[in-house]
Amino acid sequence: MGKVTSGLTMSLDGFIAGPNDGPENPLGENGMRLFDWYESGDTDYVVPSGGMTFKVSPQSAEILDEAFSSIGAIVTGRRTFDITNGWGGRHPLDVPIFVLTHTVPDGWDYEGSPFTFVTDGVDSAVEQAQEVAGEKSVAVGAASLVQQCLEAGLLDEIHVDVVPVLLGDGVRLFDNLGPGNIELERTRIIEAPDVTHITFRVVKED
Repeated sequence: MGKVTSGLTMSLDGFIAGPNDGPENPLGENGMRLFDWYESGDTDYVVPSGGMTFKVSPQSAEILDEAFSSIGAIVTGRRTFDITNGWGGRHPLDVPIFVLTHTVPDGWDYEGSPFTFVTDGVDSAVEQAQEVAGEKSVAVGAASLVQQCLEAGLLDEIHVDVVPVLLGDGVRLFDNLGPGNIELERTRIIEAPDVTHITFRVVKED
């Protein structure tokens, strides 16, 4: 069974989106600044669905290809799903998506849909995603779910793409964690011109 991992772009002060994010402004105020590195290089990277092409540095292209090709399923939250309008029916990574929610939204639950709506908790969402992903990784794709998975001991790896900017406010990746240490071991760091890619293993007690 593959790893449960998270991979999000983050400002140096810990935000993955600016304030007042929503369907009309998915990344919040000034949040698009976090993704300038997707268009600042000279190397083409085409996402697995074929629907997007980014212009990144060679270093970033290599790590994006490695990371995205290793993902077999994604777990995300209902708020992210709503903000993106279900990615128009197809996620850029073109893998099954498990959406943690209290209620199943109208119009999305149909035969052949890439979305599975999970109403019985994050443990169930991760377990179902792992069954589908097999030997590939399960990516956890929302700040609140990263926090829940860390507290539940479900997360094996954290990857952050750190952008040299201070947003000052917004959606913080490591907010709402309870007291006590969560130990991490840095396993990889790749410096690119406009972003630093850092990977950590979550240290778990035997």
